[in-house]
Amino acid sequence: MKDEQAPAPSLRSGAGKLKDLADRSHAIIIEHQDVGGAYPAAPTFSAYKGYAWLRDGSFTAEGISRYGDVASASRFHDWADRVLRGRRAQVDDLCAAAARGEVPADSAMLPTRFTFDGADGSDPWWDFQTDGYGMWLWSVVTHAARHGLDLERWRGGIDVAVDYLVAVWDRPCYDWWEEHVEHRHVSTLGAIHGGLVAISPYTSAPASAVAASIRELVDAHGIHDGHLTKWFGTSAVDGSLPACVVPFGLVSGSTAAATLTAVARELDVDGGVHRFRADVFYGGGQWILLSALLGWNLAVAGDVDGAWRHLRWIAAQADADGNLPEQVPHHLLHPGSRDEWIARWGTVASPLLWSHGMYLILADELGITRKAD
Repeated sequence: MKDEQAPAPSLRSGAGKLKDLADRSHAIIIEHQDVGGAYPAAPTFSAYKGYAWLRDGSFTAEGISRYGDVASASRFHDWADRVLRGRRAQVDDLCAAAARGEVPADSAMLPTRFTFDGADGSDPWWDFQTDGYGMWLWSVVTHAARHGLDLERWRGGIDVAVDYLVAVWDRPCYDWWEEHVEHRHVSTLGAIHGGLVAISPYTSAPASAVAASIRELVDAHGIHDGHLTKWFGTSAVDGSLPACVVPFGLVSGSTAAATLTAVARELDVDGGVHRFRADVFYGGGQWILLSALLGWNLAVAGDVDGAWRHLRWIAAQADADGNLPEQVPHHLLHPGSRDEWIARWGTVASPLLWSHGMYLILADELGITRKAD
């Protein structure tokens, strides 16, 4: 990793337009935020329309919080708190089953996405995913600390999320991409770790002990050739793995450096980052949010030039209205599979609010975001 240095003048050129895109990203997110506080994943995409994910929303809220819009981010956390408090009885049943040594079916677990009023939704989905619950804990704690807010505002939902993760953290489940329910995914464990570490000073639950168990488990089974792996038992990497470094702090030092190097080597092409080499979703394009995630990590590690490279690549993917898509098809890994997804779900989601939220995070990290009063 490089020592921190000022980016070359050519990287700073056009910074005003990058700031304008940050302002536009904020406006797009606010325009589409539901009156109840939920951030829809994408307002027009057929498979996402009408649903909110804790995963997407937590990062979107972080971007909005960094931008300085305390009210919008707090309304999202209010929504998540209401949704989780409404699942108190379900989580109590799961905790009781775990205490009896039972293994409830995946279908008994909390969902990964919710309608704006907090319901499960009527159509089937790949629902057993634990990452979003850890992400929300990290996001709400970070937001409260940044703006001097009282976490007690969200205590009910926090307690539900912590109890749920303590009970089910070590079960295989779907990953960030809603695939491979049979595996234990390192990025999922990283998100749980980050949430439990963040909330541990504010809870009597064994959050710190579970976080320590996650670190031990990943050290034993989730590292190959010095870097983190996509799941236990593989050598492959995933574009989500940098989150295990920043912001979730699962690994540091040489493992962190090797992970960022492996992700860049295997998945970064000209500043745009793929999910994983075998990705066939819409042909396996480059994802805006993953480019921002890697850029964020590079900025924190001191590679400011590298972070600016990713920010500028992202900005180049915006359409004439400033909308950022989920992914772009400039460098498809499996182009033959793209048409089948278009036929199934239509064109790629745009705008994707998670993409805009991640752009705000990286723009803030590089110091170009206008801070709202």
